[in-house]
Amino acid sequence: MSKKVIAFISQLPLDEQYSWVKQLSKQLPDENIVLAKSLTKKQKEQCVIAIVANPEPKEVLEFTQLLWCQSLWAGVDALVSTFSPLVAKNLDTKKVGSIANVNFKISRLIDPQLAQTMSEAVLTWTLYLHREMHIYQQQQKKAIWRQLDHKLATERTVGILGLGELGEASALRLKSNGFNILGWSRSEKKINDIRCLSGEQGLIKLAQQSDIVVCLLPLTSDTQHLIGQEFFKELPPQACIINFARGGIINNDDLLRFLRNKPLSHAVLDVFDYEPLPKDSEFWHHGQITVLPHISAPTNRLTASIIVADNINHYCATGQLPICIDLVKGY
Repeated sequence: MSKKVIAFISQLPLDEQYSWVKQLSKQLPDENIVLAKSLTKKQKEQCVIAIVANPEPKEVLEFTQLLWCQSLWAGVDALVSTFSPLVAKNLDTKKVGSIANVNFKISRLIDPQLAQTMSEAVLTWTLYLHREMHIYQQQQKKAIWRQLDHKLATERTVGILGLGELGEASALRLKSNGFNILGWSRSEKKINDIRCLSGEQGLIKLAQQSDIVVCLLPLTSDTQHLIGQEFFKELPPQACIINFARGGIINNDDLLRFLRNKPLSHAVLDVFDYEPLPKDSEFWHHGQITVLPHISAPTNRLTASIIVADNINHYCATGQLPICIDLVKGY
């Protein structure tokens, strides 16, 4: 029996795509994983499963019989923003854009290793701000020798926006390092030893009490520019923010204004509206902004391939998909 084709759809550099296909093929020897660019129109129309890594959504639309996209990334906002409105508009028909199957699903990568990697990054950059390394860096540029008053971790409150797998792991890691932790999510959540808030009033309370804010929210229509003037004005003086989520969650104009007027002390930004960050962006040379090249939680190729292979094998054996995005809600 011939192997069925599973498309690998990605905008990654070609050498990285080949590396992914090689690793995935080791874990899925009974499947034929093929780069999307190598498939004919007829093959694309017959493909029901795709593995995706930051794909161009328009390319996904070429696969008209897809049942399921398994992402190698935790973030799938580009796909979701493309397909959510199509699903919402076409629930009473049998067509979703050019996807013929109304049951089309998207699942993001849920990898415990990814959560640990993110929590490591959150701890690292929270400590960077807690120990005021950003201020010492500014002093060095001016040849200023001045020791700052040291605060204990127990004297700092860190607010975590987003309490999914990544947010929960990060909150618990910070808690184990002595920080006071507040967590916020759109709907109510319970995490042992973490004070969890929700809703509009909960967001305000978190802002008012947080010395450092860490954003780990998905980008949806509800979280677009969620962090802007109304949020920033509630923060304590000299608060800092870390964005490891998506650039569109923060209103950049408001961010720059609050940095300039000093209620905000510093921002660590790993994600941006456009990536790579354009060379003419003022973020590069802004003294109160640390720019990172989207490195807070890189996917581990081996662990991700094992998880994706398990998901696909389970689906082929039982017809059951892993946890998938609700395309009507958008998350």
